[in-house]
Amino acid sequence: MTSATTTSATRRAALSDPGYQAFVILRIGFTVAPILFGLDKFANLLVDWPNYLAPWINDVVPGSAQAAMYAVGVIEIVAGIVVALAPRFGGWLVAGWLAGIIVNLLTIPGYYDIALRDFGLLLGAVALARLAQHYHASGQTH
Repeated sequence: MTSATTTSATRRAALSDPGYQAFVILRIGFTVAPILFGLDKFANLLVDWPNYLAPWINDVVPGSAQAAMYAVGVIEIVAGIVVALAPRFGGWLVAGWLAGIIVNLLTIPGYYDIALRDFGLLLGAVALARLAQHYHASGQTH
C-alpha cells in the first residue's frame, strides 16, 4: 500500500466513525456561528444586539452599549477562528464565553429562555473540546 492509499483509507475510516462525525459537525458549527454572530454585532441585522447587554454591564463598560457590542463581535470572531484552528482550546474558549453570556442574560428579566438555550450551546462547546482532545490524541483532528 502506498502512503496516499494509507492516508485515504485512514481518512475514510475516521469519517465513518460517528464520534468523529460529531466532532466535525461541532467544529464547523462552533466556527461558523461565532464568526457570523460576531460580524452581525457590527450590522445588527439579526437583532438589535445592545438590547441583550445587561444594564449593570453597560454601566461598567466604557462607551455605549453598541460600542460594547463591537468588542463582543471581535471576541466572537476570534473565538470562531480559534475553534477552526485549535478546537481543543477553542471549545473551552467558546464555553467560557457562553458562560459569561449566560450570566449577563440571567440578570435581564425576560431573557431566561435565551440563557437556557445558551446553556445548551455551552454543553455543545464542552463536548467539542472533549472530542477534540480525544481525536487530537489519536492524530485525527484535521
